[in-house]
Amino acid sequence: MIAAAGWIAAFAAAAWLLRMRSALHWRTELVARACHELRRPVTAARLGVELGCRNGTLGSEALKAIDLELTSAGVALEDLNAALAGRHGPWRPGVVDVTALIGESFEAFRPLAHARGIELDLQWRGEPRVVPADRIRLAQATGNLIANAIEHGHGDVQLRGAARDDGGVEIEVADRGPGLPAPIENLLTRPRGPRGHGLVIAAEIARRHGGQLAATTDDQGSRISLSLPGHGG
Repeated sequence: MIAAAGWIAAFAAAAWLLRMRSALHWRTELVARACHELRRPVTAARLGVELGCRNGTLGSEALKAIDLELTSAGVALEDLNAALAGRHGPWRPGVVDVTALIGESFEAFRPLAHARGIELDLQWRGEPRVVPADRIRLAQATGNLIANAIEHGHGDVQLRGAARDDGGVEIEVADRGPGLPAPIENLLTRPRGPRGHGLVIAAEIARRHGGQLAATTDDQGSRISLSLPGHGG
């Protein structure tokens, strides 16, 4: 009986340690993501202000883009506080003009591209499109994809948006690089290297909006696309 009780206690202790280890890993991952999300918009906003002041081009469009990134930084701080408490940060569902949003993201990351000698191009195909979404979370996703391509891709970067026939939208970021170091599914389950956190965040945001993240590579380069359903999708 004593031996049996000892084994039961040992198994219970081991199970408790595993649960604590899992909880700590989850909380650490949330903190890492929040810190990642804080660095990116602050860098984009700082470069935007510097470039605008230097060139005298700090107009309304640039200010809107800077405001978007500073708002994203504020949400990242909320996420960090939530992560330290062991929970996810808040979401604010609404209705988002995706055409306007990717235009602001384009303006926000042009200074980063400029600083690295990269041309950032914007294209939109189809009618302007509005979808149900959290505006800042969607900006986080597009910002991560653009920043990843600028910082870790090759050559110039294209930001493309399209209104789909089913009412949804497709947002694609392309560069001339060889693509991801592993299949995107592997990177989403086990983040590797500098691109890992940004892709995980973008994929989770797409999923929570009922969409998905996909990656393709061919002789033209690498493309990562984020698709979102429209109203009723």
